[in-house]
Amino acid sequence: MDLAQLLMLIGISIIGILGGVHLVFTMFSRKFHPYPVSLLESMRTSSPRITKQTSMWKAWVGFNIGHSFGAICFAAVYLPLIVTNFAIVSGSVWLSLLPVLVSLVYTILAKIYWFKVPFTGFLLA
Repeated sequence: MDLAQLLMLIGISIIGILGGVHLVFTMFSRKFHPYPVSLLESMRTSSPRITKQTSMWKAWVGFNIGHSFGAICFAAVYLPLIVTNFAIVSGSVWLSLLPVLVSLVYTILAKIYWFKVPFTGFLLA
């Protein structure tokens, strides 16, 4: 395994791990519940302007699960590809640059909208 392959494995693993931890925190903890607690009730009883078929809380949870699933799927596609067919990735400008682009976008989002742990993780990735 050469250095480029190892670095891609590490970086994409970080993205997959962050996605997995985010999914667990979203579904099985209260870590993404708002302060103050009264805001949670407001989110559960209000809907976005686009539709009354959901609540802001359900949308929030759904967006977080979808966000997690995207990072997990990204890693689930790339990790086996890097391990078994690295020549395909390294021989393609698109497949080589996509992980860099994804990491860059997530790093910028984390810096502007999120907090230190995902920012540091995506910066490392």
